Amino acid sequence: MTQGVGVAGVYVRDQDEALDFYVEKLGFKLHTDARNGDYRWLTVQHPDQDGFQLGLFRPQAPLVDEATAQSLNEAVAKGAMPPLVMVVDDCRAAHQRLAARGVEFTQEPVARFGSVDASFRDPSGNGWKLIEAR
Repeated sequence: MTQGVGVAGVYVRDQDEALDFYVEKLGFKLHTDARNGDYRWLTVQHPDQDGFQLGLFRPQAPLVDEATAQSLNEAVAKGAMPPLVMVVDDCRAAHQRLAARGVEFTQEPVARFGSVDASFRDPSGNGWKLIEAR
């Protein structure tokens, strides 16, 4: 029996906007798009990580009440959630490729701590770090 983390989620304010960003700009692929009433289970995968999905979830019932959903949306928009990390072979090349696709970076590639890293946000405000593999 295999066990492990298969899905990690991020909160997004608009799932269609998030799907477009993750697929068209970051190069992820759609894995699951299933609906149950107002609830939508939406996941994407990095093309090199078939065993792991990133859930693009809207804070909503039945998981949280409306006031909590609003608070979560505000916290995400401010960049208050921990950043997601994408390890790349060449941070500067990945930065150029993603910037050409329209990803807006909050930090250009910087050499430090024995590596190179850069930062950007998704349309909902979730922070990302690109970190060059050592």
